Amino acid sequence: MKRKNYIGLILNAHMPYVRHPEYPRFLEEDWLFEAISETYLPLLRMFRRLRGDGVKFRVTISLSPTLCTMLSDPILQGRFTNYLRLHQKLGEKELVRCAAEAPESLSLARMYLDEITQNLEDYFEIYQCNILEGFKDLEDSGHLDLITTAATHAYLPLFSQYPTAIEAQIELAIQTHINHFKRRPKGFWLPECGYFPGLEEYLQKEEIAYFQLAAQSLALAQEPAKYGNYAPISCPNGVHAFARDFNLTSLVWSNQEGYPADPNYREFYRDIGYDLPLDYIGPYIHEPEVRVFTGFKYHAITGKGDQKNIYRPELAARKVLEHTENFLYEVEKKGRKLAPLIDRDPFYTLAFDTELFGHWWFEGIAWLESLLRKADQGESVVFETPTDYLRRYPDNQELQPALSSWGEGGYSDVWASGSNVWIYRHLHKAIERMEELSVRFPNQSSLKQRFLNQAAREVLLAMSSDWPFIIHNGTFVTYAESRIKDHLGNFNVVYENMCKNAVNTEWLVKAEKRNIVFPDIDYNIFNPDSDRIRYNG
Repeated sequence: MKRKNYIGLILNAHMPYVRHPEYPRFLEEDWLFEAISETYLPLLRMFRRLRGDGVKFRVTISLSPTLCTMLSDPILQGRFTNYLRLHQKLGEKELVRCAAEAPESLSLARMYLDEITQNLEDYFEIYQCNILEGFKDLEDSGHLDLITTAATHAYLPLFSQYPTAIEAQIELAIQTHINHFKRRPKGFWLPECGYFPGLEEYLQKEEIAYFQLAAQSLALAQEPAKYGNYAPISCPNGVHAFARDFNLTSLVWSNQEGYPADPNYREFYRDIGYDLPLDYIGPYIHEPEVRVFTGFKYHAITGKGDQKNIYRPELAARKVLEHTENFLYEVEKKGRKLAPLIDRDPFYTLAFDTELFGHWWFEGIAWLESLLRKADQGESVVFETPTDYLRRYPDNQELQPALSSWGEGGYSDVWASGSNVWIYRHLHKAIERMEELSVRFPNQSSLKQRFLNQAAREVLLAMSSDWPFIIHNGTFVTYAESRIKDHLGNFNVVYENMCKNAVNTEWLVKAEKRNIVFPDIDYNIFNPDSDRIRYNG
């Protein structure tokens, strides 16, 4: 019987928790709105289109707890609607400007305006402003497997000495997922592919069947992986790990040589928000005169210089087809090489941030659609989920993976570099003090319970991997640093008041309204002396 090549596409949909109702409009909230309009809504349209055409596919998507909370929040839903309508007005204005001044860009302006109009229609008519329903519907029809990730997408290896914090990140993630999707997830996305030996013990307690790893996690294990990265391994406790296929992933992910770098594709950084005069673009950017991306981009990548060609969608569409064929060729070539070496069908784990498709790589969703369609028309390449593969091959090599991440260097440098390592002495101290409060004031009720729950919430929000990542990359550094300091400062408000056996009620009400994430949180999860069964390494 002819071998098949199974591809496990795992997409991580995540946004840091950014919500500022105290301001009428907030710059960093645009991160979410750009992701919804350029990635999530177009991706859902693509999946629905494939389903409607009878294309068989299975894809895994991790939806982070912070993202789920924001997508279902009425305040942010209303602000996203305002965002779309503002950009619709800009699109209408662009049609007039391009017709008079830049006719070569007119068809592109019309394309963007049509996309915005379609987003508005889908958002209201199909999803009633909550696109989580779209993902749930596709899971119900058997096309998606929805999984979760750490509660605030914390980079877990840097908290390995704090079992309470690890457990809180995982348990709250599971609870949030159940609240939104009415199912317990079987898989868990490790933020940044960050793994340390023993992490699987926490996952097993929450009935997690599998997680994904960086490729080198198996290469650096004390024993060789029998099937390399082409089949899962079983950790000693029975939880499975799927290592990312580095070579196939790099065809898409690489900044220099991957598909998104093709000169015919759309240039991300050339945007009218930065190109056009302030007196024209002013109403559509942020006050006072803070230029931002608008999504109206008229140039192709072309080359490294400032001189860019006008973007031509028809040329990009041809490249999408070429890159589809090339990817399938590379998969099948790899399968032929592996056939005499392994005695089972290979499984290639492809793990990406969802926002790569549509947002960073404009043509990425079209490429995914083309790939899924072509695979369904053939016989040798099949898209399925890790859950599917484990049903077929439940018995796998027992192996202990090594510490690793998908960050530069393969370890923790990105999240603990010279620019951001200062964070952790404060985070670790906050966790220790949260444990102290949980021991000193167990099982409180009423205001004290709410006060302590808010303290736990602030610690978890400060643990987000997004803030050290942003600081390391040198983007939005001031905002990232302020978020860490604000959350830690908020925690200290509770700690100092509780040391006096007091509650700051006015502060508490404001804090609860500002950060509505994890409504079911129980601060006792940070009590190391509680009756919870913990893993302590």
